[in-house]
Amino acid sequence: MTNNARTARHRGAAIEQLAAQWLQQQGLRLVTSNHHVKGGELDLVMTDQDILVFVEVKHRTTTRYGHPLETVTAQKQYRLIRAAKLYIARHAISSPCRFDILAITGTPPSLVFQWEKAAFDAY
Repeated sequence: MTNNARTARHRGAAIEQLAAQWLQQQGLRLVTSNHHVKGGELDLVMTDQDILVFVEVKHRTTTRYGHPLETVTAQKQYRLIRAAKLYIARHAISSPCRFDILAITGTPPSLVFQWEKAAFDAY
């Protein structure tokens, strides 16, 4: 792994940790983070009361080349849904679920959070 890849991975992990903390301040409870399954990764798995929430965290320092929400394409949604189905099956979960996106722009300590609850549906 190159130094650039290591630095990007570290920066991504730090942003996801800040995202989890911010969502916990909004009332969600962290179940797990960076959950890897065949063919995908779930950034954050949280609960919002009795709802299991799969949160995709997207960060950009600037919106000059587009907003972070724009990066969650139909193909990315498909991979997230597939990963969530594997997670649900592996843990025998029967509660309602939803897919949220937390778009973060800026650099610490000046981060802007935009939380899209139920950003897309499983199909």
